[in-house]
Amino acid sequence: MTGHIRKVGLTIAVALTGFAVSPALADSGGVSFWLPGIFGSLAAVPAAPGWAYSTIYIHLNDKAGGGQNFVTSGGIPGSVTAGLNAHADVLVKGITYTSPMPVLGGQAAFTLLTAPGNVGVGIDATLTGPRGNTISGGASDNRTTLTDVFYQGTLKWNQGVHNELVYLTGNIPSGTYDSSRLANLSFGFPAIDAGAGYTYLDPKSGHEFSIVGGLTYNFTNSALRYQNGIDFHLDWAASQFVSKTVHVGIAGYYFQQITDDSGPGARLGGFRGMSVGIGPQIGFMIPMSDGYQGYLNIRGYKDLEVENRPSSWSTWVTFSLSQAASPPAATKPIVRKY
Repeated sequence: MTGHIRKVGLTIAVALTGFAVSPALADSGGVSFWLPGIFGSLAAVPAAPGWAYSTIYIHLNDKAGGGQNFVTSGGIPGSVTAGLNAHADVLVKGITYTSPMPVLGGQAAFTLLTAPGNVGVGIDATLTGPRGNTISGGASDNRTTLTDVFYQGTLKWNQGVHNELVYLTGNIPSGTYDSSRLANLSFGFPAIDAGAGYTYLDPKSGHEFSIVGGLTYNFTNSALRYQNGIDFHLDWAASQFVSKTVHVGIAGYYFQQITDDSGPGARLGGFRGMSVGIGPQIGFMIPMSDGYQGYLNIRGYKDLEVENRPSSWSTWVTFSLSQAASPPAATKPIVRKY
């Protein structure tokens, strides 16, 4: 696991309109390309066709004690450090187009996004470097930079209260990665993630439950000669609509690396990571003029258990704007001629 806080970048915020967008970051330094908790409530609910826009503020805070070791960058490819403290604040900008034409009987959409942000990283000490060289003393780095460009394609189906989703997402390196820096918001390598999900939504009772699982394949970071293993992730959320425009609930995730890290820079061996987290959420549907609908969601997560990853907490504030669903056509009265 190379880097450190490349845990920010792609997020998925989903409203009742079905608008979806996503940021993420990599297994390097004990974090992953996939940011656990990306998928939340209403993940598989189809959207109104047309364009949608979102702004997502994400704050992340990671901490690992001096007894935990990580492989990082910072000018020493494959160096092993003790302890890790990192924070990041990013402002994701995304755009989604939902097609009005059915695809395989479902609804197709495509999203592009990127985000400027600030990331700060500190380490307690560098233990070993290339050829066994030992370097002591702490180090820190702070940088305002840009994430990679992220893309995502989705297909969604609806059958009454049941909704299904399949997706494919990945990143296009932005060129802002710097292997000589500890602080990076970009990865230094591409990755691909694919998965499927389900949402139960009953408008009459207001009950909602969503679950999405997927697998991430990471390509090699050539600067660090390091390849992250394959990751499995499961995001879930449950909420209750307390009115037509407000829902409250909880959300959580399970993340597990299922294959070893590899390459000459993988000095800690397989270094498989795991994390389990949970937190509260609240969402607001906001009627807008000119046929648009807004959605504001606030949620947070706290890790309950981690392995080979920093313990983290995060806050997400999402505002999306999309075309409102068309009201059902009025039924004309039957006129009989006698």
